[in-house]
Formats: sequence, C-alpha cells, structure tokens
Amino acid sequence: MNSKLIHRGPDASGVWLEPQNKVALGHRRLSVLDLSPAGNQPMISDSERYVLAFNGEIYNHRELRNELQKSSVPSWRGHSDTETFLSAIEKWGLTEALAKSTGMFAFALWDSKERILTLARDRMGEKPLYYGWQGGVFIFGSELKALRVHPSFEHELDRGSLPLFLKYKYVPAPHTIYKGIKKLEPGKILRISSNSDNSQKLNPETYWSFREMVESGASSPFQGDRSEAVSEIERILGEAVSQQSIADVPLGAFLSGGIDSSTIVTLMQSKASHSVKTFTIGFGEKGYNEAVHAKAVAQHLGTDHHELYVTPRDAMDVIPSLSDIFDEPFADSSQIPTYLVAKMAKENVTVSLSGDGGDELFGGYNRYSASNKIWDLNSRIPSSLRGFLSLGINYIPQVLANGIFRVTQRRSGKSGGDYLKRIQSMLMAKGMSGFYTSYISEWQQIDRLLIYDFYNIESDKFTGGNWLNELGYREAMMYSDSTNYLPDDILTKVDRTAMSVSLETRVPMMDHNFQRFCWSLPEEIRLAEGIGSKSLLKELVYKFIPKQLLDRPKMGFGIPVGKWLVEELRDWAEDLLSERSLAQTNVFDSKRVRRIWHWHLTERFNYTDSLWTILVFQQWARNNLG
Repeated sequence: MNSKLIHRGPDASGVWLEPQNKVALGHRRLSVLDLSPAGNQPMISDSERYVLAFNGEIYNHRELRNELQKSSVPSWRGHSDTETFLSAIEKWGLTEALAKSTGMFAFALWDSKERILTLARDRMGEKPLYYGWQGGVFIFGSELKALRVHPSFEHELDRGSLPLFLKYKYVPAPHTIYKGIKKLEPGKILRISSNSDNSQKLNPETYWSFREMVESGASSPFQGDRSEAVSEIERILGEAVSQQSIADVPLGAFLSGGIDSSTIVTLMQSKASHSVKTFTIGFGEKGYNEAVHAKAVAQHLGTDHHELYVTPRDAMDVIPSLSDIFDEPFADSSQIPTYLVAKMAKENVTVSLSGDGGDELFGGYNRYSASNKIWDLNSRIPSSLRGFLSLGINYIPQVLANGIFRVTQRRSGKSGGDYLKRIQSMLMAKGMSGFYTSYISEWQQIDRLLIYDFYNIESDKFTGGNWLNELGYREAMMYSDSTNYLPDDILTKVDRTAMSVSLETRVPMMDHNFQRFCWSLPEEIRLAEGIGSKSLLKELVYKFIPKQLLDRPKMGFGIPVGKWLVEELRDWAEDLLSERSLAQTNVFDSKRVRRIWHWHLTERFNYTDSLWTILVFQQWARNNLG
C-alpha cells in the first residue's frame, strides 16, 4: 500500500506496527519542511501515547511552536510542522490542536492509551482521505490505489455513485466509485476503536463547519466600506501567502494571467527578496491560450517566468494515464493542462502556489450570470404554468428541437441531447438551490442512459436543503460550489495532478481566516458590480498591475476536447464507444450512446462534455474493473 503512494512521497518511507491491536500506519514523505530524518513518519510523540501519519502542511506551526515552548514542551527533535502538530495534540488534545491550526492536511492518529484511531481532513478539503471496511478489515489512505492493492479490497462498483458522476463529472464526497469505500468530507474527523468491526456504522463528526462560518459572517457582517474591504483582503490574503511561502525547498507559483493567479503572484512577489518562479503553459489553438497574458503580467512583476507551449499530441499523451492519476472517474478536461503545468513546474520547484478559489468567493464563473438571469425569469412564472410547460416539453418533436436549439448549443457548449431535459428539470426545481443543481448537471435523464436500475444516494448536500434557499441566489450558488464543486472537482484536480509528479500545491484562498472574512462581506460590497466582476480583487491587483494587462473576458483553463474528438482522438473514442466496449462495461444503453456519438461527429449537436464523461468512465473501467 505504501509503495503505491511513492509519487506523493518519494523522499522517505516509514511503517509503524502495533500487532497486539492489529494497527498499522504507513507514510510516504515529500520533504518540504525539515529535510532531515527528524521529520520522517509515522512519528511517535514524546510520551509514546500518540503515533501520527500526516499528509499536508500546518502553515502556522512556528507560532504554535512558540506557544508550546512557553508551556515547557520537551526539547525538539527537528523543526518539522508534523512534530509541532503532534506536540500540540499531546499538550492540548486533538480538538484544541485542530482549532489552533491553519493548514491543509489529512492524517491518521493512533491513541495507544484509548486504543482509538482518528482520521481527519482539513477544513476546505485540499488533501484527500479514503476509508472503509473491506472483508473485515478497516483500510484507509490518501488515494484509492493504495487501498486497491490490499488483499481484502473487493473492487465492486458502487452503482449508486455512477449516476452522481454522470451528473457532476466527478464522484462527490462522501461517495466513491467503489462500494464500501468513502471519502472523508472536509472539516470532519472519524474515530474508530480497535475492537470495532464492520457491523459498526461509521459516523464522521464535524470539527469545523463551512455553513456555520457563513452564518456567522451573515450575523456579524463587515462594517467598513469598499476601500477598507480591499485593504483587509490585501492584509489577510497577504498573511496567508506569506505563511504558505515557507519551505526548505524551491517554491514557485502557477500563473495563468487571470485575476486570481495574478493576485497571488503579486502578493508573493511584493513580499519576496528575489524573483518568484512562475509557470504557465500555452496552446496554439485560438481561444485556449492565456500564455501571452501570463507572460505580460510576469514581465511587469519581474518574476522568473517559465512557459511551455504544448501541442495537441503532448496533451493527448496524458489521457491514458488519467485513470491512474485520479483512481476513479473524473471528467473535468482541464485536468490535462493542469497536469502539464504541474509537470513543468516540478522541473524547477517542489512547491507551487495556486490561485484557485477566487471564483467561488467572488462570483467569478460565467455560469453564475447566465443561470441568475434564467432564475429571475423562472421565478416570475407561476408554478402551475411551469408545470404545464415542463409537461409540454415531453411532446416537442425531436426534429423541431433540433432546429430550435442547434445554434444555442453550439455557442454555449452545453450537451445538445439533454438541453430540453435541463430546461424541464429547472422548471420543476424546488427552490433556487435545486434550480442551480439542475442547471449545472451534465446528464438529466440518467435512467435512459443506464441499463440497470440504479438506487438514488443523492442527499440535500447537493441542494443545500431549505437553509440554502434563505440566501440570495448569487450567494447560494457560491456556497453550493464552495462546498461541492470546489473540494470535489477543483481541489481534487490540483492535488492529484500535482502530486502525481511529486509537486506540492498550496492554495492561499483556501485559508479559513480569509474565507471567514470574505463571507462576512455584505453582498453589496462583495458582488457590487455584478456576478463575474471580482471587483474587490481587481481593485487590489490594479494597485500593482496595469488594468489593461488584466481587463479581458474570463477564459477557462481548458483544451479543445470537442474538436479533438472528431479529429486526433477519434480512433481512441471510437474504440471506447464501440458496441464491444460498451457491452464489456455493461452499464450504458449502447444504442443511445452510439446515437449521441454519431450526432457529435456530424456536428448535429455539441456533445463534448457528455461524451467526455462516458469516455472517462469507459477508460477507467477498462483499466480498473477488468
């Protein structure tokens, strides 16, 4: 199991066993702080009560260490953050140690006195942690590939999780693609005693709640004006950047040339005594290349900039390895350029900062604006009329639908075949959160796509329950993405691609102090100029970078997958979507899939995203289900 995670920790390997309690901990180390053997793990506390296997970073560990030294903590063996955190647990207990710590992490802690194993994951979900009972054995690890090699692993597809993947293009926590295996959700801990067995239900507890943070911000809003808000953003985010720039190895940052990454690099460079190393990749295809903008920003800031222009072949060569990198189906195609920029960065640094998180905090996604307009229109239609319109959609002839929606689909990039069903689902949605979930779902009629009767495991995690409907539409969307799309898609993508090449990524906008402040900002300040504007971040970054270098329409970090599917990737796709391949996986209606594939090839509809989800699953199933 340990050897399967060598990419996450190529510098050292450790195993700790306690046979009498049948407990084993393994750890692979990527040395970032304290490169000496004193930082190796699993690490045993001074009293020998606790044993810790820790993945991630405690950014404020120096402050914690100073506080511990005032409390007569024994002399230190080294200067790693893991040793600091372990001492904090021993001195204050796990609950207080977690409350005092700022960082990204997933860890396993064995308490030999109470004979309890505790698993925990950071507040925002930057680091992964999987767990579950398999064949009478409780197993856990940072990636599914470590669990899969355990002799008791059952390799059984969770047929309830597959519909969730088809809707969202990722398998949302706490679910995984394997039956009996779960993801520990952000801000949760799970305790299990040594005498537990698989008859005991596993109930993770919350030690930090995103919802409570949002509610606290609403009840005690920021009292200053816009200029004071910008100053506070600069101060708090600047502190996060400074904390996350501490390392005993070379450090840099991803730079796309957009607002978010430019803000992070700006703050890094303003505090650095040397030129910060920055990294971007470019594409020759028009509409997908931000490298020229990133270069202009880098030149203005004076960073040590590295760029790499990649060909379609470079990008497509990554595709066969995606199922191994992510371990379960994951269909955000920006995973490919993210992997390529991480691979380039690793040639120069061991740690790279990222600008992810700004869209969820400041309403930056284009879909926020588009869906907001539709919601306003939808909410004005009486419910009885919406029901009538929804029912009527079932009787619109397909030939008419083709004529009506062809242009819209080409422009929007939405999957053509389910466009009517998306509208129908939005018309019938209960509340704004249900409406937004319908809007972002890739497949609407999953029962027609799958050939088995799946069971529905979806909960109000995806709709937010009644509480989310109390927020305004804009903030409801941002909340939903912050608790679902951000940890399960964006942060998963960044972590897996970077760690696959042994690169640690840090995301300053995930700092919970920064998150707390931003959610305390009144909506009229945070979203003053409308969805997509990010006006507060712009006011900050324009202090350092001329407006003309950044003021342009938002461009996603993507690749021309739709074009490649009918050209360079056609043979690969045709193989996976063949009658033979579909029969082998035995989950999809082959006639419908083949029809969709034909429509995409003939440009009758744009089915890029929908086809990509099926192709990703087919490739994963071929490599992992056998």
